[in-house]
Amino acid sequence: MKRAYHIAVIPGDGIGHEIIPAGVRVLTTAAKRFGFKLVTETFGYGAGYYKQTGEFMPADGLDTLSKFDAIYFGAVGLSDVDDTLPAKMFTFKIRKSFDQYVNYRPTRLLPGIKSPLANKKCKDIDFVIIRENTEGEFVQVGGFVRPHFPDGFALDTSIFTRRGIERIADYSFRLAQKRRNKVTNITKSNTLIHSLAYWDSVIEQVRRSYPDVAYEKLYVDNASANFVLVPERFDVVLTTNFIGDILSDLGGAIMGSLGLGPSGNINPERKYPSMFEPIHGSAPDIAGQGIANPIGAIWSGALMLEHLGEKEAAEFIVKAIERTVQEGVLTVDLAGSAKTAEVTERIVHNLKE
Repeated sequence: MKRAYHIAVIPGDGIGHEIIPAGVRVLTTAAKRFGFKLVTETFGYGAGYYKQTGEFMPADGLDTLSKFDAIYFGAVGLSDVDDTLPAKMFTFKIRKSFDQYVNYRPTRLLPGIKSPLANKKCKDIDFVIIRENTEGEFVQVGGFVRPHFPDGFALDTSIFTRRGIERIADYSFRLAQKRRNKVTNITKSNTLIHSLAYWDSVIEQVRRSYPDVAYEKLYVDNASANFVLVPERFDVVLTTNFIGDILSDLGGAIMGSLGLGPSGNINPERKYPSMFEPIHGSAPDIAGQGIANPIGAIWSGALMLEHLGEKEAAEFIVKAIERTVQEGVLTVDLAGSAKTAEVTERIVHNLKE
């Protein structure tokens, strides 16, 4: 196992400058306890960089990032920057360039947190959303034709490839074998009768290689209702780029707050660095107030360590998070009064113990 890891740290914008340093502190504490080393280098990429340079990262940014073992990222976007640009010029660019085709988003109710769902306990909310991350509805192939004229129109084209569907399906079924042996394909093939019918058919073919894994298909409208009514139904949720983007926020909500949600943009083959980030945005409206919830970022760091092979350290970070929220050290999004620094300090304390 490699015991020294080079991590590119990109706080991004808004509260990223508060939660990512908090996460780095927790990660370095874990590294010290478990006998490995994290070598970090911080980059000022993002919407703030765009305002200064006209780009979200320099021309050689991808080449620079490619040399790291992983990327630890906050959030990108500012209220005075066109909100169509961050995805196009930063997040999608990194995900596609580094073939991070798995978007991994755990949805789990932590002990000590009360879900908005009445009578649901920790055992009822524990699943992972696996979202295809590099193609599908978010390829941004399309354009405008005479948009300012009466006959103007706009077009976005989704792209689903056999290779793309097979590899995300294989990842999902293999993950289910390590969990509770169930995959739910969330689709909308009854109306998107070409692209998502093809998605379904390829997944049906892949599932034959995993006879030990239970499989079901749900349309996204039905699945959304089931997220709220019977979340215990789900184990591994396999879905498309667009559908997964929406359902991930619903998953964060039933956990109690988007501020809790972690994620990984993963290249399973490790040919390129993977990128780990909380699911929430840059929240510039609360930036600088010290009230942002750092748990999503800290948990994302734990996912990063697990990906790098430091599973025990990752598990201990999650345990430290659980103990912290059980102790009632909660930020305002969880109806608490603790500041970002207080939550971080308590997680570090619990991790040392």
